[in-house]
Amino acid sequence: MSIVAIVGRPNVGKSTLFNRLIQRREAITDAVSGVTRDRHYGKSDWNGKEFSVIDTGGYVVGSDDVFEAEIDHQVELAIDEADVIVFMVDAECGITGMDEDVAKLLRKVKKPVILAVNKVDNPQREQDAYEFYNLGLSEYFTLSSTSGSGTGDLLDRIVELLPDTPVREDSDLPRFAVVGRPNAGKSSFINALIGEERYIVTDIAGTTRDSIDTKYNRFGFEFNLVDTAGIRRKKKVKEDLEFYSVMRSVRAIEHADVCILILDATRGFDGQVQNIFWLAERNRKGIVVLVNKWDLVDKETNTAKEYEAQIRKEMEPFTDVPIVFISVLNKQRIFKAIETAVDVFKNRSKRIKTSELNEVMLPIIEHYPPPSLKGKFVKIKFVTQLPTPQPQFAFFCNLPQYIRDPYKRYLENQLRNNFDFNGVPVSVYMRKK
Repeated sequence: MSIVAIVGRPNVGKSTLFNRLIQRREAITDAVSGVTRDRHYGKSDWNGKEFSVIDTGGYVVGSDDVFEAEIDHQVELAIDEADVIVFMVDAECGITGMDEDVAKLLRKVKKPVILAVNKVDNPQREQDAYEFYNLGLSEYFTLSSTSGSGTGDLLDRIVELLPDTPVREDSDLPRFAVVGRPNAGKSSFINALIGEERYIVTDIAGTTRDSIDTKYNRFGFEFNLVDTAGIRRKKKVKEDLEFYSVMRSVRAIEHADVCILILDATRGFDGQVQNIFWLAERNRKGIVVLVNKWDLVDKETNTAKEYEAQIRKEMEPFTDVPIVFISVLNKQRIFKAIETAVDVFKNRSKRIKTSELNEVMLPIIEHYPPPSLKGKFVKIKFVTQLPTPQPQFAFFCNLPQYIRDPYKRYLENQLRNNFDFNGVPVSVYMRKK
């Protein structure tokens, strides 16, 4: 999936535009907070074309502020990774020295750059926008990110400039992405899997930039293994490893069926790991959590049980995820991890007959119907699984607008209790009968 980066100096409305772009997608509208100040990731689609959106922090050249210097580094990384760059400026303030600094940086970039003039909410501001031709970035688009005017034209231009997604080879094979923060053991895990006896057919250039898909065929398992740890930078830049690990994960997760999330047992399920976990969940991917370096942890009778309980607490409300304790160094349970990933893939691909669904779910609903709201009683009459790559279910009823989220979670839990969806996000939709 392509990436669009929104850049510019502080306080020009980047975050407001970001929120408006990702809200145009019905299925996934949430942003995932990143690892540094003002960093967000989201998904959008326009005219049937999906892409990721990155809201970067404000770019300030030559600042002595440690936070601003860090943001500058990460803006440069986002520009390097993006397919299309949206450069936002402020019509109310006109061209500033910082705008000129950012424009100077972008003129060196050999990628499509769209100049977006924000806060154009009256005819006078429309006239004032002509000033921004002086930045030397060719055409510009006027908009108001607060009201949404002009964003449609901007989106039309973005999708025109996005590269066509290449056709993926071996698309019938499951794709397992190995993700996690730096130094968690991703490369060692993959090396331990392939071992000295390489039962590997070929290395295939993946659809994610600079990543490699390894076709793995061993012990009865066959799938494409996406190694995010092995991605190499195309050029040397000042790199924040924490931020760039998320950038790697964004691309790998979007093209995977199952995400194998590796964490360091000595560091725990920390904020960085949680960011990647929720990226996978919001993309509706299967998830397996591997707790690596378990051999380095001092253990007592209930250590593993307590450690797992703590992880599940951080995962709430999506806790139906397999957790496997491994030691890559000692090759403990690494093939158990692969078996679990294969099971999760099967769960994600599972299709339940409509007759079986209704036979199981309708008596459960009858026993505990939706609570009445404003004197209205909801009657659920029918349920079916939608024809989507991941488990999604439509419940048909007379008043879908009166079904609240707690009851939807109850229905999801009942689906999980009666059908094995371990490791897989499940979506529940209410439809008018």
